[in-house]
Amino acid sequence: MGFLKKKGIHISFKTYLIDGLSFMALGLFSSLIIGLIMQTAGNELGISFLTEMGVLAMGLAGPAIGAAVAYGLKAPPLVLFAGVITGAAGYALGGPAGAYVAAVFSTEIGKLVSGSTKIDIIITPFVTIAAGYGISALVGPEIQSFMQATGETIGWATEQRPLIMGMLVAGLMGLALTAPISSAAIALMLELDGLAAGAAAIGCSAQMIGFAVASYRDNKWGGSIAQAIGTSMLQVPNIVRNPLILIPPTVAGVLLAPIGTIWFQMENNASGAGMGTSGFVGQIMTFETMGFTTDVLLKVGLLHIIGPAVISLLLSHYMLKAGMIKPGQMRIATGGVKHEKA
Repeated sequence: MGFLKKKGIHISFKTYLIDGLSFMALGLFSSLIIGLIMQTAGNELGISFLTEMGVLAMGLAGPAIGAAVAYGLKAPPLVLFAGVITGAAGYALGGPAGAYVAAVFSTEIGKLVSGSTKIDIIITPFVTIAAGYGISALVGPEIQSFMQATGETIGWATEQRPLIMGMLVAGLMGLALTAPISSAAIALMLELDGLAAGAAAIGCSAQMIGFAVASYRDNKWGGSIAQAIGTSMLQVPNIVRNPLILIPPTVAGVLLAPIGTIWFQMENNASGAGMGTSGFVGQIMTFETMGFTTDVLLKVGLLHIIGPAVISLLLSHYMLKAGMIKPGQMRIATGGVKHEKA
C-alpha cells in the first residue's frame, strides 16, 4: 500500500465514485452538454456556426471525459495527456460509462509506470493508452449494454407505474445531485430519457430551488442564487450536521414528480435529467425534448421552480417552528467550493 500511495494511487470509494464521477461530469458538461446547448441554440436561431461548434463539442465527449477524470485523479502530465486517447477509446466502445472506466483504469496504471524509466516519455503514454484501450475492448461493450438495459428498465417501469417510479426516480436522483456524487454522470451513463428523465429533472430541480428558498434567511440573495443555478452540494456540510434539512427539497421533488409523470407528461433527455437548474440545463433540455411552447414553459415553471419553492418554503418554515431546523443551520460557505458540481 505504501508503494501505491507513493505513486499517488488511493483506492477508495471517495476516489472513484465521488471524485472520479464528479470530474467525469465536468468533462461531460464541457463537451456533450454544452455542445448540445450550442447545437440547440444554433438550430433555433438559424446560426450555422453555433450549430457546428455544438456538433464538434459533442463529438469530443470521450476525450473530454478522459482528460477530466485523469486530472481529477491527479495524474502526471504524460498520463493526463494520454487520457485524452483512452477516454476516446472508452467512449467509442462503451459510451460515457466506458469512457469513465477506461479513464480510471488507464490513469491508475499510468501512474504506476510514470517516472520509473529513463524513457518515460515513451513508456508512460504507451502503457496508459494500451491499458485504456485494452480495458475498453474487454469490457466496454458489456458495460454499455448493462447501463442501457438498466436505463431502459427504469424508463419502462416509470411508464408502467408513473406514480411510484416517478416519485422514486425524482427522490433518488435529487439526493444524488445534492450528494458529492454526480447525478449528471449517472443520468448520462444510464441514458435516461422520456418520463424517467422528466421525473429526474423535477427531483434535481427541487433540490436546488428548494434549498435556495429554504435557506434564504441564512444566505440572502448571493447564497441562494449560488444554490439555485449553481449546486445544492453547497449544503453537504450542513446536511452532515443536521440531515433533517434534506426533507423540504426532497419531499418537494417526490410530491411534484407524479404530477409531471401522470398529468403533465413531462419528458427530458439524458443530458438534462441530472442537471436540475444548474445553468438552467435541465430546463433547456426539456424544451429540446418537448418543444418550446407556452404550455411547456408553464409546466417547467410550475414543476421545476414555483412548486419546489413553495413546498420547500412551507415545510422549512414548519420545521423551523417545530425546532427541527434551527436558524443558521443552512448557512453556506460560498468561498469553500473548489469544483463545479453537476
